[in-house]
Amino acid sequence: MDHSSPIVQHFLNYLKFERRFSEHTAKCYGADLSQYVQFLTTQQQESAGEPVSGNAAPGSLATATAVQVQQEVDVNHLLVHADVDAARSYLALLNAKAYSKATVARKLATLRSFYKYLVKTGHIQTNPLTSVKTPKQDKKLPKFLEYAEVKKLLETPPLDNWLGARDRAILETLYSTGIRVSELVALNMDDVDFLGEVVHVRGKGKKERISPISSSALQSIQHYMEFRNKRAQSNTNFDGKVLFVNKHGRRLSTRSVRRKMDKYLRIAGLDPDISPHTLRHSFATHMLNNGADLRSVQELLGHQSLSTTQVYTHLTTAKIKEVYDAAHPRDRAEGPTGPKPPQSWDILDKPGEGTF
Repeated sequence: MDHSSPIVQHFLNYLKFERRFSEHTAKCYGADLSQYVQFLTTQQQESAGEPVSGNAAPGSLATATAVQVQQEVDVNHLLVHADVDAARSYLALLNAKAYSKATVARKLATLRSFYKYLVKTGHIQTNPLTSVKTPKQDKKLPKFLEYAEVKKLLETPPLDNWLGARDRAILETLYSTGIRVSELVALNMDDVDFLGEVVHVRGKGKKERISPISSSALQSIQHYMEFRNKRAQSNTNFDGKVLFVNKHGRRLSTRSVRRKMDKYLRIAGLDPDISPHTLRHSFATHMLNNGADLRSVQELLGHQSLSTTQVYTHLTTAKIKEVYDAAHPRDRAEGPTGPKPPQSWDILDKPGEGTF
């Protein structure tokens, strides 16, 4: 409903055309703001003694009475005059509804950005979200695959047909470069430099970078392109500039890549909860385990902040500890007074109990 509100629509246009956010990201911001407006509308109705639509409990996130076009000014009024208490009440409701800390933090970030925009455009003087703290996040290490598992997955797609060849090339490219799935589907034919063995990647915020790519991945791409070019000759609707296309010759979607990967995970007998992003985590972990420095991995992943990349050092620390336990002769022996007591790092390495 708030999408018909000029103030929200202007904000979403600002994200897309000035901040260069993707259409998908802008939609997520819009959905978060829509939910917040529903909350504010319900609050206003309860304060005025008006009935809330449906069987919604007081203060719930259920959709309030629809705001019609002629009430756009009221929606703007609600948003502009919402104070810090309203924001805190909203966040408390999200917590009561058992939203994850990550989801609550994301919705809070949306509100912060929106009200920062309202300050910038002169709609309000101060940001009411400034004093609201982001909930402390649970520190979860990213899931990754061992190399043997990666190899098993990469070798699952067949090479004797064009869809199998395409899917092999996709998986090889994801693991070889560590790029995001959104970056992969955005690749065009001329983004691949076979001679220089690099790919031109368009990342978040339209930032561009050059990523090295392995010879095995390039061979998979070349094999796929032989099939692709033959199909392009017989399909007038084929998009000639796009690298990875669907069966209709149009650009592949991120959702399609996820569905394809789910299929090959089942065939390979691997964990079905693995996602395409797991290959990115695996790439970073394997690079660090094999001697790459953190700054280089940061550049390869396209991370703006080194702290984002540092999460992978926790995985490599655990791997180093595992190798130490298996290889050090003194560590494997009993101590002078009997079996060794647990070491501090044995405790820290347990999920959820460390200080990482």
